[in-house]
Amino acid sequence: MNEQKIHELWGHVHWLTVLDQQGSYTAAAARLGVSKAAMSQRIAELERLAGVALVQRTTRSVRLTEAGQRLADQARPAFDQIAQSVAQVRDLAGAPRGLVRLTAPVALARQQLVPLLAEFLRQHPEVRIELNVSDRLVPLATEGFDLAIRHTERPPDTHVAWTLCSTRSTLVASRAYLRRHSAPGHPSELTTHNCLHYPRSQDNPAWTLEPRDPEGGERVTVQVRGSLAANNSEALRDAALAGLGIALLPDFSAQMALASGKLVEVLPAWTPVGSFAEQLYAIRPYASHVPLAVSALVSYLREALASGFVDAAHATKA
Repeated sequence: MNEQKIHELWGHVHWLTVLDQQGSYTAAAARLGVSKAAMSQRIAELERLAGVALVQRTTRSVRLTEAGQRLADQARPAFDQIAQSVAQVRDLAGAPRGLVRLTAPVALARQQLVPLLAEFLRQHPEVRIELNVSDRLVPLATEGFDLAIRHTERPPDTHVAWTLCSTRSTLVASRAYLRRHSAPGHPSELTTHNCLHYPRSQDNPAWTLEPRDPEGGERVTVQVRGSLAANNSEALRDAALAGLGIALLPDFSAQMALASGKLVEVLPAWTPVGSFAEQLYAIRPYASHVPLAVSALVSYLREALASGFVDAAHATKA
């Protein structure tokens, strides 16, 4: 095979590995920044050059044939090594540069990360950030993300994790709601309230609280009921602001409304446990080399969050 054909195959095989990771022509084309038609044409050309079918196409999905999977698996380490080598050479310039693909939960991104990222990008004008805001826990390696911000108790063992800061959960309600309903004095009284909760797998949602004073009693678990469950803490916060009930929120979602007095803390002598994680992490797939732009972003976030979460309203005005 002549050098020109080898050159053509090299690029074609790379596109095949991306198709394998993404699982569809549409997603692979988006990852490569090309059209779906171009993606399909390039794979068809590779099959002609290889003389064997590499992809099984159905109406709903794309799967590699045995030959295609073997080719993708054998070629992927080489492409990964090339990407790392390019990143290492780029970092020799001494300043963070290049694209960082970042994913983070919706509420955390909107209220905390976006204000912080604005300042980071001003400090590092040669860095670009592509932010994916989603409460879905996307697989980082297969979807091409360099970094994820996760609110979790235990980061995956297969990833590198940096602790950004501690978080805590709190119960909140509007003053209007508490005027209509007596504020609970003990967790057991939550059974008489409209409790706005995050939907979990169990049919009967429960909140667990423990006294902040070790001498204040024992941990209590209460079965709660409410007219609204939502998988987004901003939605629960807004429902509490509307006077609908008592919401259990992570501190970064509650802090602005608490500081302004629009919400007040309920059962302040008690700490909710087990509903939301107590640590915020930056995680990335393991690799022998961490791009300078990624490490700079992690260091910046750790320092920025060391003194607590930002006042997003003030940061936005600034």
